Amino acid sequence: MKAELVDVNETRKTLSVEFPSELVDAEIDRVARDYSRKARIPGFRPGKVPTKVVRTRFKDQILHDVMHELVPRALDEALREKGVEPVSTPDVKEIVLQEGRDLTFTASFDTLPPFDPGDFATISLTKKPVEVTDEALTDAMQRLRERAARYDVIEGRGAIEGDQLTVDIQRTDASGASDTHNDVVIEIGASANPPGFDQQVLGAEVGTTRSFPIRFPEDYPNADLANTEVAYTVTVKAIKRRTIPELDDEFAKDMGSFENLEALRTRVRADLEHEAMHTSENELRADLMKALAARVPFDVPATLIEREIDRRLEDFASRLMQQNIDPRQAGIDWGAFRESQRDPAKEAVAAALVLDEVARRESITVSDEEIDQEIQRYAERTNRTPAAIRAQLEKEGGISRISAGLRREKSVDYVMARATIAGK
Repeated sequence: MKAELVDVNETRKTLSVEFPSELVDAEIDRVARDYSRKARIPGFRPGKVPTKVVRTRFKDQILHDVMHELVPRALDEALREKGVEPVSTPDVKEIVLQEGRDLTFTASFDTLPPFDPGDFATISLTKKPVEVTDEALTDAMQRLRERAARYDVIEGRGAIEGDQLTVDIQRTDASGASDTHNDVVIEIGASANPPGFDQQVLGAEVGTTRSFPIRFPEDYPNADLANTEVAYTVTVKAIKRRTIPELDDEFAKDMGSFENLEALRTRVRADLEHEAMHTSENELRADLMKALAARVPFDVPATLIEREIDRRLEDFASRLMQQNIDPRQAGIDWGAFRESQRDPAKEAVAAALVLDEVARRESITVSDEEIDQEIQRYAERTNRTPAAIRAQLEKEGGISRISAGLRREKSVDYVMARATIAGK
């Protein structure tokens, strides 16, 4: 076999392969004999069809089978002979396969040249201080009050600004088409209410029915309603008022096992500090990834960037579906979203290449026990059994991804331990 490797650039290679004709003919003979045993041709007994007849009748199918057998085999041998390892599936073209001739084809692919990631002690990072101000604590306590708000039923008066109404609504447009919606909850003063709607229901008591027209302006955001008039009939069924609890010891006890308000404040401050510490660590890690990505001395292969972009899009679509949102109906410009991910994907891939090089140079490995522990943690987060998670990962080839991810995390720890970090 002959193989010629051409460097297109530092990472892109083209491999031209010639596979000996005698091996091609031998494979054609083998496949043809197999067809002879299985072929069903009128006038011949099963398994007794002459090879010459089979070669003529099934020529295209035989060559197709031979190609799918020999091309991967020849490519694998050529790659091993040249000592190169593609980082993506090679793009095989210009295949020439005929009986009595060498099999020839070309394969283009990306590789990763060895490189020195440099002295990690020269990486300078700054860890932001973990600080929770009194203002941040006050805002957090106020958010707790807002979340604990209740709605009390109001009797004996009409609706006022800020009330929450439960109503039945009938709408009739200019063409006479109408629709009815029962038990609709609205808040007087909400920005989503039609223009002028609030003024029409102010003062209405439970059991009151009011009918009124609303003229939508030409610049109304909903184009279907813009510059139209809709007649409304609204029946008030309930009035409620949002009540925010006082910030006192009773409120603290309602929030959980807290003796008093000060105990709740202490817990909230601790939670804020934990969140701030987590944010600080994530920002420090992000700065480290940027520094590592800058140490790749060659252009990151486009195939790896596209693969990372695909992963990001799939992850985003998956998160949408978890929220019961159909990605196809979400109104997202996926082309623009894809392009917005190109630069961060390139940086992420470059940083990962450095981490993989660190793992190779420092012989950083991941044990089966560590993989089992990661599967256990994932099972606990998803309320599934470790056995079910492992079975799914093995089916999808995900065990290697877990191993690679853990190995990179160890490489991050290795680099972080050697970088110069201010503010620790």
